[in-house]
Amino acid sequence: MRLPKVPLPALSLPAVSLSALPLPGFDRLPFSSSSPSPADTHRRVLVTGGASGLGLALATAFLERGDRVIVTDLAPTDARPDTVPDDARYLRLDVRSEDEWQAVRAEVEAIWGGLDVLVNNAGIAQGGRIEMLTEDDWRQIVDINLLGVARGCRTFVPMLKAQGSGRIVNTASLAGLVHPPTMSSYTAVKAAVVAISESLRWELEPFGVDVSVVCPSFFRTNLASSLNSSDPAASGFASKLIDRSERGATEIAAEVMTGLDAGRFLILPDPEARRSYRGKRLLPAAYEKTMTEMGRKFARATRE
Repeated sequence: MRLPKVPLPALSLPAVSLSALPLPGFDRLPFSSSSPSPADTHRRVLVTGGASGLGLALATAFLERGDRVIVTDLAPTDARPDTVPDDARYLRLDVRSEDEWQAVRAEVEAIWGGLDVLVNNAGIAQGGRIEMLTEDDWRQIVDINLLGVARGCRTFVPMLKAQGSGRIVNTASLAGLVHPPTMSSYTAVKAAVVAISESLRWELEPFGVDVSVVCPSFFRTNLASSLNSSDPAASGFASKLIDRSERGATEIAAEVMTGLDAGRFLILPDPEARRSYRGKRLLPAAYEKTMTEMGRKFARATRE
């Protein structure tokens, strides 16, 4: 089915001078490189959804640091995807399955005896006007994008607390902080991932466990292939935002690694994400105007 052509509303928030506002991370140059320190290497890292997209880029970045990495994805363990780097181990994991999470934990314990970094990255994309999203659409994205993260944390937090160290990295999205029209299900689950991450930040700090949440804006990735078709117009809108991005997963992963090096909780790994988040917080009237116009443009386009 061919998706209808929908004019792409421009999300352009006004620039803000931050010279007088000490907001960590907003004044940094994007994609600055960093070299590993001895403390950064030989970590034991598990990356879910790691056979493609940002998960693959993150797994590769950890390996380049000298870390040991287990990549998980939906292919069976004995049918390892060709994309997975040779230096990484591979395991099957459907993040919707409690049994498969427990099997992965048992494998981690058998191989390494512990874990240093859990990257809850697996997820799908979804766009749609509220009246066109089905209950099955909602159940699917909640089960994968939200409960998948919760299951990962619930599975490995006891291990991290017992060893008194570690880091959880949850992949959310700018959509968890900035909420455009026609993305209610996606923004809902990503906002929940941000909320879970912040709650765990304070809950786990006494045990020496750190938490980070990654909130990129749209970047070039195969995530568009997972978009549902309940609302083709909205899915086409999201696909255009992904396809026209100037950045790919490798660049986003490099900035995520820089954020992890700095011990950041909220990692906004691209200029668009930082600018949009900054605009919402510091210029609420401009943000409201931009989002209102986006909604009106989409409404006009889909009435035709």
